[in-house]
Amino acid sequence: MSKGKEDSNYEWLGEDDELTGEKDIIAKELMGDEYSKSYFPPIRVYDSKVNATKEYISSLPDLQNGPSSLIQGAAVPIQQVGIHNFKLPLTYKKRNGKTIELETSVTGSVSLEAHKKGINMSRIMRSFYDHKDETFSIDKIKDVLETYKNNLKCFDSRIMLKISYPIKQNSLRSGLEGYQYYDVVFEGDLTKEGEFKKYIHFDFVYSSACPCSFELSEHAEKYRNRATVPHSQRSVARVSVRFEDMLWIEDIQELCLEALQTETQVMVKREDEQAFAEKNGAYLKFVEDAVRLLYEQFTNESRILDFKIVASHNESLHSHNAVSVIVKGVEGGFKAGVTRDVFESAGLR
Repeated sequence: MSKGKEDSNYEWLGEDDELTGEKDIIAKELMGDEYSKSYFPPIRVYDSKVNATKEYISSLPDLQNGPSSLIQGAAVPIQQVGIHNFKLPLTYKKRNGKTIELETSVTGSVSLEAHKKGINMSRIMRSFYDHKDETFSIDKIKDVLETYKNNLKCFDSRIMLKISYPIKQNSLRSGLEGYQYYDVVFEGDLTKEGEFKKYIHFDFVYSSACPCSFELSEHAEKYRNRATVPHSQRSVARVSVRFEDMLWIEDIQELCLEALQTETQVMVKREDEQAFAEKNGAYLKFVEDAVRLLYEQFTNESRILDFKIVASHNESLHSHNAVSVIVKGVEGGFKAGVTRDVFESAGLR
């Protein structure tokens, strides 16, 4: 910008090219001079000397905390309102006692009473940052939610922490090692009665070889001497658990592995690929089998109060996926209903 431009007054209708003042004349004819006489062009220079004192801040408008007369639409309660996907690094304790720092996506929300206009969104982040240097576990979420209640005067609050959690995996035969990353969400809910509910949502990726395809392939080879390849597919089981006593991510991974056996591999040589083919042949499964096998493992884990399992087999034969949902069946617990986005996020990995 030239020196002349810096010194000149801001022309809100412009003064260059085709904007020669003609638009200003037309506007005055339409609206009258009285509308433009009170207009003063804003100063378009950032003021770095402003001191944000308490007195100055108290003068700033605060619409979110304004009177109920500012509410637009129906003056009804909102079950959850807040912020989604703000990120920061957090330190987590692992089952072996060590710690690991992971990028964390945070969703924080609270309920809003009918007579309140809105919430101060930044207070959710500030409440969380008060605890950012601590070692996190799902129990630490309760401390953050208590801070919510104090700062935001809400009566129901929720936090979800989404991470990608690494666990070292050994290859099947070659002795190689690699890190398998698991999508994990820690969820903590604090009700108005003060009850704290803890959940972990965990995605387990595995291979599902179709029993029907296997038998048809065997038939073609045995009776017609035809080379065949039974179809199998990368599949995902999303396991949600509610618990009280400490439950580690490693515990959930081991329960899933024990149930399904055919977890996808990280490091593979030829002998590992052959072993994986053999494993798929030994543990054939339909999507119905998958959720029942998982049910068997999770229902026998005493620390787990309730669970929900959503399995999606991303078909290599069909143009669609095969899905199945099962819950433990606790009164007032998880329901079998699943929204479309859950199927899509589990099925499109």
